[in-house]
Amino acid sequence: MGDWTFLGRLLDKVQSHSTVVGKIWLTVLFVFRILLLGAGAEKVWGDEQSGFVCNTRQPGCENVCYDKAFPISHIRFWVLQIIFVSAPTLVYLGHALHVIHIERKTRATDEPKTMLRMVKKETKYVVNNGKVKIQGILLFSYLLNVLCKIIFEVAFIMGQWYLYGFSLEPVYVCNRNPCPHHVDCYISRPTEKTIFIIFMLAVSCLSLILNLIEIIYLVCNQITVATRKKYRHEINPRFGLDPSNKSVLAADATPSGSKLELLNAPEQYRSQDPNSQNSINYKIEKSEGKDKDDLGKTPKKE
Repeated sequence: MGDWTFLGRLLDKVQSHSTVVGKIWLTVLFVFRILLLGAGAEKVWGDEQSGFVCNTRQPGCENVCYDKAFPISHIRFWVLQIIFVSAPTLVYLGHALHVIHIERKTRATDEPKTMLRMVKKETKYVVNNGKVKIQGILLFSYLLNVLCKIIFEVAFIMGQWYLYGFSLEPVYVCNRNPCPHHVDCYISRPTEKTIFIIFMLAVSCLSLILNLIEIIYLVCNQITVATRKKYRHEINPRFGLDPSNKSVLAADATPSGSKLELLNAPEQYRSQDPNSQNSINYKIEKSEGKDKDDLGKTPKKE
């Protein structure tokens, strides 16, 4: 079996671009599939063909019986399963890196403008710690990735059941040309191999369940985010303003009442010092109150 280092490095980069459930799925893939397949399963199936013995000396009979009993080796079947299941995740990783590259490039282009305006532009996908926000087009790509993994998991489970079931019998009865009659063939270490088959099947089912949980998690998370936005809009409608509607923003930003009068006041009533400005405001309010009292008094009759 080949080296898994390159695939492991690629999948390791997905950790920062996945959800919590996705990180658990990657851990299961690394530990219970790739590591176990390279450490133990390959040695168990090392004598798969050499230990397959049939009670006949007919030339070619043993080879055709082995081909019928194992259309594809379990090891190669599981290698194909890991590659196919990991492929959607690698495609999502490439899309995420592409989106990050475009956003950083756009941000670098708009940075001089935002610095002149003293406005901090909020990013849509990229977070400062190197992670991404799974929303928008990335959310669609991530959901498609999880759905493809579910399809591949189900397809390989059904394929394993169709090809050779979920257990191995010690004796395999073969009747295939050029065998002259029914031939009994004996499989080496069938019990040990059956244990590995059941374990790999259980890991496949666990990965399938994790993928289903991840879809539920993403849907619930989006519902929660939409509910929070709606709640904030109801509490304070200013959170729901459309940034593209300049008329609303201009009307909301226009000062009114005393603020407008203070802005249009003469320079003698304005000061850069906060304490001095407070004193000026107090004197203005005091004089305004005195004028109101004088207007409220009726003149005395002589």
